[in-house]
Amino acid sequence: MLLIDRATVEELLDFPQLVEALAPAMAELSQGEVSMPPRSGPKIAEVNGVLGVMPAYLSRSQILACKLVSIYPENAAKNLPTHSALVVVYNPQTGIPVALLDGGSITATRTAAGSALATKLLARPESRILTILGTGVQARSHALGIPQVIAVDEIRIVGRNQNKAKALSEEVQSRSSCLVTSFDSIQEALEDADIVCTTTHPSAPVLRWSWLSRGTHINSIGLEQELDEATVLNSTVFVESRESVLADPPAGSRDLLLPIRSGAIDSTHIQAEIGELISGKHSGRKSPEEVTLYKSVGVAVQDAVAAQLVLEIAQQCGRGIEITI
Repeated sequence: MLLIDRATVEELLDFPQLVEALAPAMAELSQGEVSMPPRSGPKIAEVNGVLGVMPAYLSRSQILACKLVSIYPENAAKNLPTHSALVVVYNPQTGIPVALLDGGSITATRTAAGSALATKLLARPESRILTILGTGVQARSHALGIPQVIAVDEIRIVGRNQNKAKALSEEVQSRSSCLVTSFDSIQEALEDADIVCTTTHPSAPVLRWSWLSRGTHINSIGLEQELDEATVLNSTVFVESRESVLADPPAGSRDLLLPIRSGAIDSTHIQAEIGELISGKHSGRKSPEEVTLYKSVGVAVQDAVAAQLVLEIAQQCGRGIEITI
């Protein structure tokens, strides 16, 4: 079995290549050719933690993998990672594990790649201003990744901790040709923004409908409620998987489950899955004024595709360490 550590994953996992690889996989998912139960696992209530189990089998692509991911939001206050993960890739014909990969870097990159794919499909072609809400791992991966496939001119970063927002903006600026600025105010950072990414774990919604411009595209990846109800009600909603996003936590999205349970909307408020846009089953954005919302919960098919991509490149260039368990 090949062991592939974090540094090697980060080196080998090319962002534009992953965005391209996700497109047919998401179509495969929407066409019913992927076996992928919603994320499940035990809650560690005393520390507000979750251990998620995320398996997927892509029959057309012949990819079989499983991710174990721990989600501990309170680790942020301890200066520890909030997410830790491992991904195992199996031979789908024998069930024998062929690789063990660091899953933290895969999770960060595939989530941003999913958002980038949704942005390519749903944002207005003239979109130029990208606003990132959050200052953590996902904020960083979105700020660095999305401009690799979307021609933005300006990146704005805003978070609860102004020092972290400034530090992240300086890092992104050092690696980007865009103008990168940190903001103290979410409302100010959203002014005239074309693309908004919410990468937070809030105790209350951080994005308000009244702050958004017409024609905005939103990528929301938080498992907690990031968006006020008006944003959900007035946006055209797209998801990775209806089954996953509507499942009970830790799989589903509170941004959608709460208004459904209150009766404000029902499941038909979800217009389409991303894979249905890829296959042409749904046309996507209907007008320049429409606000589109990609509500992501993260699905195992994305981890499987990313891990398989890294594995194939590692095998081609002789990277990783062979181990026997």
